[in-house]
Amino acid sequence: MSKVTKDRLYELLSARHENNPYSRLAHIPSPDSFKDIKKASLRIKKALLENETITIVGDYDVDGVVSTTIIVDFFKKIGKTVNYIIPNRFEHGYGLSPKIVDMIEEGLVITVDNGISACKAAKLLKEKNIDLIITDHHTVGEEIPEAFAIINPKQKECTFPFKDICGAQVAWYLCAAIKKEISADVNLQEFFDLLCVAIIADIMPMTSLNYTMVKHGLKKIKDSSRPAFKKINEMISKEVFVSDDIGFTIAPKINSAGRMEDASIALNFLLASSEYEANDALQLLEELNCFRKNLQEEISQKATNATNPEENAVIVWGEGWHEGVIGIVASKLSNAFKKPAFIFSINNGIAKGSARANANINLHTIITETSDLLLGFGGHKNAAGLSLKAENLEEFKNRINKTLENHKKELHIEHDVLGELDVSSVDIEFLNIIEQFEPYGLKNHRPIFSISNSQIIKSELFGKDKNHLKLTLNSDGFLFEAIKFYCDEKLDYSNISLVVSVNKNEFRGQISPQFLIQDIL
Repeated sequence: MSKVTKDRLYELLSARHENNPYSRLAHIPSPDSFKDIKKASLRIKKALLENETITIVGDYDVDGVVSTTIIVDFFKKIGKTVNYIIPNRFEHGYGLSPKIVDMIEEGLVITVDNGISACKAAKLLKEKNIDLIITDHHTVGEEIPEAFAIINPKQKECTFPFKDICGAQVAWYLCAAIKKEISADVNLQEFFDLLCVAIIADIMPMTSLNYTMVKHGLKKIKDSSRPAFKKINEMISKEVFVSDDIGFTIAPKINSAGRMEDASIALNFLLASSEYEANDALQLLEELNCFRKNLQEEISQKATNATNPEENAVIVWGEGWHEGVIGIVASKLSNAFKKPAFIFSINNGIAKGSARANANINLHTIITETSDLLLGFGGHKNAAGLSLKAENLEEFKNRINKTLENHKKELHIEHDVLGELDVSSVDIEFLNIIEQFEPYGLKNHRPIFSISNSQIIKSELFGKDKNHLKLTLNSDGFLFEAIKFYCDEKLDYSNISLVVSVNKNEFRGQISPQFLIQDIL
């Protein structure tokens, strides 16, 4: 395998973005190509002129909370106060449901990051003579809700040129269309700080339009006037934000509210009008996130113990497992076992599940084949939610395993290694090249390298729960440390080959390379 020099690294990373048609903000697509967006913005204009009640219905994950924040803040900027509801995961279930419709009496309803599968709720709104505008990005199913307008790039008739955007981007584009319709004086680039959080948290491909929006958004967080982001800047005092700061630090905190209690806590944080208010909400998010981590560890352990490594997917369940963390557990087990994972929590005979994959198969398509067993499902290629009667779990497991029998080579996408790393050549310049091509994410992975035949000098566990591994290694006479998070076994052999990524580690003003182990070969 060829050695990766600085020049070669620069060449490989710049090639990834050579043909991006949206590399400049001035070139990003306009809202006009979305199906129904003109119809929707005209209806909203009418609602504004006639002072109708407008109710926004969001979702409890980061994308849903951010989508709600953007649209509520946009209406505030044009002088309209709107009602907003974010469903509680435990009380209302997902998205626009009949329970949510019961809370709405009049006016116009706009969904953000949900609604494309809300056929029953849409019918109930129609019976109440309430117009519904759906903005969503999830896969469009066989049955489409009856709505006044549906804005979703995944609709067959939609000509928006880039399909893989998140719910917050669809909501932002609707705001752009309204701005144009009513000639409002709002700077839409001010929402990029929020947008980049949603794009990263919802694991959208970090290419094309998403790459450009996130690149600008990460810069925007540094000088954002939002009290929430001022607090985030205090918490993470860095010169430059990278995608991992969002993915591993900011997004989990925002997500913990909807997972553990109620997403309105996260919404209050992002919409906070003073730093005092933002600080209070952030403290609460911090506590919920710690609670989430502990529960997640506990359930991960139980799920791992129940897993049969011989099967084509991890499909496990437990009575009363916390619904708020099963998605993260599914993600963790999917990566650990290198195949799709389905984790279910059983309550009162109903199994609610989260599915995750890092694969070439499409989870949504695979799950659709078992739809006769399901009470409901929805999602994307690599992430989905579903529910069924607990008595049907064994049958579901057998059928998924059987379906995946034909896709054995597609169950996990292996690391795309750039080449062999000469550890001694990793200096500030090398780290700066990696940072220059931020943000990284799906389909534009952080550069990873192989390091062959290193001698293990020391193997130790660290962290409060001793669940992270630190290796001191010798590669051709050069000593370095490598870390593997969430690994609670020391290595007892003398030589090792690794796949690693390299991060810039800033500590008390000192910058050093941090080698993160992606895989032990």
